[in-house]
Amino acid sequence: MFNTTIFKRPFDIIFSIVVLAVLAPIIVSILVLIRLESKGNPLFIQERLGLHQQPFKCLKLRTLYASAPMVSTHELPQSHVTKIGGFLRKTKLDELPQFLNVLLGSMSLVGPRPCLKFQHELINEREMRQVFQIKPGITGLAQVRGVGTENAVLQASLDSEYMLKPSFSQDLKILFLTFNVIM
Repeated sequence: MFNTTIFKRPFDIIFSIVVLAVLAPIIVSILVLIRLESKGNPLFIQERLGLHQQPFKCLKLRTLYASAPMVSTHELPQSHVTKIGGFLRKTKLDELPQFLNVLLGSMSLVGPRPCLKFQHELINEREMRQVFQIKPGITGLAQVRGVGTENAVLQASLDSEYMLKPSFSQDLKILFLTFNVIM
């Protein structure tokens, strides 16, 4: 059987370089807009759990006021989201800096979304299914099926389903579906 997973890392690198090169002017413009609207670093850097539960610094465009509490997105009042932040979240543009995480090797394009250290239920569900044996991704099977962290059991189950059948074609399909979900 031909192992298509050998293409995963080279594809991650090439795809990320292309995306970052093409979208660099847009990313820089967004960084300026964020900074003009609110004080603080326009990049949001948060520790997440990656491969083998090793912590890494996940990069995002900041969508919240600097004074917002550190909680899961679904627990946060809308009043903490900046005007541009609402747009960035709706369009998923806040995720663009994660292509740097992919280049650095802490993430892949496709895989389970990296979780926060305090998402204990999701961590436990992923541990039981050995999901931490693969790198987290910018997008994944759970995301294209509309399942978020508020449903830890289903999310971990879909993460496991993805992990048990690794293929380059599955990654391409998930990437394609991600663009359809965003659009």
